[in-house]
Amino acid sequence: MQNYNNTSADNNKEILLKVSNLQVDFKTEDGIFTAVKNLNFELYRGEILGIVGESGSGKSVSSMAIMGILSKMASLPKGSINYYPTDDNNIELSSISESEYQNIRGKDISMIFQEPMTSLNPVYKCGDQVVEAIILHQKISKKEAKIKAIELFNDVELPRPEKIYNSYPHQISGGQKQRVMIAMAISSKPSLLIADEPTTALDVRVQKRILEILKNLQKKYNMSVIFITHDLGVIAQIAQRVLVMYRGELIESGNIEQIFNNAKHAYTRGLINCRPKTEIRSKQLPTVNDYLNLNDKEIAIKLEAISQRQRDTEHKKLYASKPILQVNNLSTTFVSERNIFGKVTAVVNAVNNVNIEVYPGETLGLVGESGCGKTTLGRTILQMIPSSNGIVTYKNKNLSELPKNELRNLRKEIQIIFQDPYSSLNPRITIGNAIMEPMKVHNILKNNTERKKRVIELLERVGLTAEQYSRYPHEFSGGQRQRIVIARSLALNPKFIVCDESVSALDVSVQAQVLNLLNELKKEYGLTYIFISHDLSVVKYMSDRILVMRDGKIEEIGEADELYNNPKNNYTKELIEAIPEV
Repeated sequence: MQNYNNTSADNNKEILLKVSNLQVDFKTEDGIFTAVKNLNFELYRGEILGIVGESGSGKSVSSMAIMGILSKMASLPKGSINYYPTDDNNIELSSISESEYQNIRGKDISMIFQEPMTSLNPVYKCGDQVVEAIILHQKISKKEAKIKAIELFNDVELPRPEKIYNSYPHQISGGQKQRVMIAMAISSKPSLLIADEPTTALDVRVQKRILEILKNLQKKYNMSVIFITHDLGVIAQIAQRVLVMYRGELIESGNIEQIFNNAKHAYTRGLINCRPKTEIRSKQLPTVNDYLNLNDKEIAIKLEAISQRQRDTEHKKLYASKPILQVNNLSTTFVSERNIFGKVTAVVNAVNNVNIEVYPGETLGLVGESGCGKTTLGRTILQMIPSSNGIVTYKNKNLSELPKNELRNLRKEIQIIFQDPYSSLNPRITIGNAIMEPMKVHNILKNNTERKKRVIELLERVGLTAEQYSRYPHEFSGGQRQRIVIARSLALNPKFIVCDESVSALDVSVQAQVLNLLNELKKEYGLTYIFISHDLSVVKYMSDRILVMRDGKIEEIGEADELYNNPKNNYTKELIEAIPEV
């Protein structure tokens, strides 16, 4: 594979980090797996360098090699990693001891990880964890460290810094946890900050603000930043140069303009184009594999747009029928605080007097930030969470009044696809048995022989194989696990499916494959969807109509293209403006 390397030295720039011929191998049951192959690049002082690629491309492994935190399954990195703290001082990180690394890690070179909840200790307050990091690298008192921690919380624009200082991680939002992690990472004013997928699965508005904060901090402290992501749309908002990695190799590099306007490699073009475009609605989303395996004419056919006339004709037919689902004055309330006697002192109105209709064959998009109530609404509709008020009617049946046995039978028709497929699959059960299990519960087909045949048909329909029937969840990638969960939801021959953030944590290329699959299955099986997401570009592509939620209420509802092009609500406008555009 050709190695496009545009990182030749620039006399006007000072090199902070130089990676030469880096190779990282892992010991596996099947032998040696090379995760990073012959990687070469330079990072300059005060520069933001993006590294982009799908899961398994080697981008995170490269960053862990720089940090010296590779797992025990990895061999010692081959090649060299040279760090230049000053012009006349060169430290070869790949050859120093662990004790020497500890003097650099967290102080001179720091890292922000993808999932802050796994990086923050749940039993310690946020402020105490930042203070600990400050004291570890700076000879100051705890009182001085607390003052500095509050200053850092202000730097990362945390609301009510003193309150968050005394809060535990579970008491603050995902975006706030990420800001605490950023504050901890910059506490010693490192010369290099590595940000590994720091905005994945965050709401688009929160993501946009995190990127702005990182850029502001980079300028304020003159840091160099390596920003790692699978999304070129995010890279376009923050980086000056970008490296594209594929299967452990650097396949292309250059400044942002070069990569986006004149990408040389088919893989790069695939990453750029597989994200849903907001200006057109193509019949299918192109995938990275399309760009690697199809010619330009074949790709153009996939990119062919659905005309407005076609869409109007389809909607005229769609909305001529009676609704399959009606939600009237629905509210869901949670207890948020009790006093020492157990008496309720505060409640949260997660869903507040919502009214909607869903038509057979429709995809109703449900969009809003974390905490807006969209997931609670979906689960209340499915009677997974009891409502405090209102009526949910499916096919003229009031679901809240159905006896348990009738509701159980109806669950064959109404299914849900969860955000995290791994947590919804039993790790001790093969995926074939996981798909067959609900068929047994609902007495679908005569016997297990027929059921197994049906399971294999479903696996093949979602792009997997019969040979994978006996494998366990951990043997599959994130995108494959999502396909397994989709196959399981289809096993009961449903008519109505709630897709709850079902693509939010996937690589953009895998996301495109899953979205195409959901649209194909919708046509093939005559399905109706409620499609829940915080990503308005994805919701717009999938939906016939969009419902925008905020604070448990409906802010706006309308035909997807019309709502995007002419939003009436300021909140909707803010969501649209936050969409990362390639």
